[in-house]
Amino acid sequence: MTVRPRRSRTKQIHLAAHFPGADNTTVWADPRSKSQIEFSSFEHLAHTAERGLFDFFFLTEGLRLREHKGRIHDLDAVGRPESITVLNGLAAVTERLGLAATVNTTFNEPYELARRLATLDHLSGGRAAWNVVTSCGAFTGENFRRGGFLDRADRYIRGAEFVQTARELWDSWTPDGVSRPFAHRGRHFDIAGEFTLPRSPQGHPVVIQAGDSDEGREFAASTADVMFTRHGTLETGRAFYADVKRRLAAYGRAPEDLKIMPGVAVVLGDTAAEAQERAAEIQRQQISPQTAILTLEQIWGVDLSAYDPDGPLPEIDPVPDSRITQRRTRPGDPVALAGKWRALSREKGLSIRQTVIEASGRQSFIGTPEAVAAEIDEFVQTDAADGFILVPHLTPGGLDEFVDRVVPLLQERGAFRTEYTGTTLRSHLGLPDPVWKG
Repeated sequence: MTVRPRRSRTKQIHLAAHFPGADNTTVWADPRSKSQIEFSSFEHLAHTAERGLFDFFFLTEGLRLREHKGRIHDLDAVGRPESITVLNGLAAVTERLGLAATVNTTFNEPYELARRLATLDHLSGGRAAWNVVTSCGAFTGENFRRGGFLDRADRYIRGAEFVQTARELWDSWTPDGVSRPFAHRGRHFDIAGEFTLPRSPQGHPVVIQAGDSDEGREFAASTADVMFTRHGTLETGRAFYADVKRRLAAYGRAPEDLKIMPGVAVVLGDTAAEAQERAAEIQRQQISPQTAILTLEQIWGVDLSAYDPDGPLPEIDPVPDSRITQRRTRPGDPVALAGKWRALSREKGLSIRQTVIEASGRQSFIGTPEAVAAEIDEFVQTDAADGFILVPHLTPGGLDEFVDRVVPLLQERGAFRTEYTGTTLRSHLGLPDPVWKG
């Protein structure tokens, strides 16, 4: 990349790379789409992210394959590797890139997970991160001894105690390398003993939290270092950003202690028209006629295979508490969501497939490299985000064009680093080191 001198700016943009999961984000029909489980795919995307000086590389988690109408969901047939294992391998072939694993607090235990994350932090020289997710689903729980015991209302309560307990374990070694016994007595965990690893290079791995609900926002404000979210327009982004940042003070935290990074897609073209055409084609590939019907069935809760994807939405109301899709459902009231989609369909004259495309697309930056760089910069400089987690539609080469064509323009604007200046993920993100609590 050719890099021009930077100008001084108020805020620096944070960027991360999301390895596409087993869902309709990935365009499987594209001949450039490769394996979801071969190490070479993870390595390629991680190398691209590090070449682009990204903060971290982000992996999702799937503890059980989805089922739809009693069959394994087609898009899960590729398999779902365990993320920390993959990241330990990537630690050996990268030097500065942060390595973020999504790990569930419902179906793991603090001692075991704290040990695995501390190991990754040691092996990587201080680049580990943990994306904290919660679950209350009995369907996923069937893979575990506890089953689905956890009430939905308790998932964040257990999650918060889980993170607290993990941090107590990491703090059970002093900064100068002395091990001390630990003991935690709480509602969900009652453990005592000695932790097996000294304090890792970051003290604590970086904690990421995903979720836009009110309880998710509060959890992030109290606990997380990074918030992975989604919001659409510049205005809604600013409102979300302001709401979450204002909550930090109640926990004795400063606004810069939490980075807000929405997940986004980027589609580039040599002209604006070309970029829009490419984006429309990608959306048509992501939302096939079959996927459109499947998505509708997740909301309506009934078999809609007799409906024409190019025809109108069903007039029937959704079935509450349907089990037609197991493990992945759309949040919120299905009747209200169906009404919202019907209104959208009527307003714009959209078919089922067109409605799903319109309603399901994640936030995207679409345009020439110059226009995309300017828009990303505007979001960050006007406090709609601290940066973005890029979700490409191709595995593993979906970030190549962004790194080659957009990153140099962000650097020219003075809004993005031209080199890594630190060695740990905390240093990349500008986060304070955790205070040791002896």
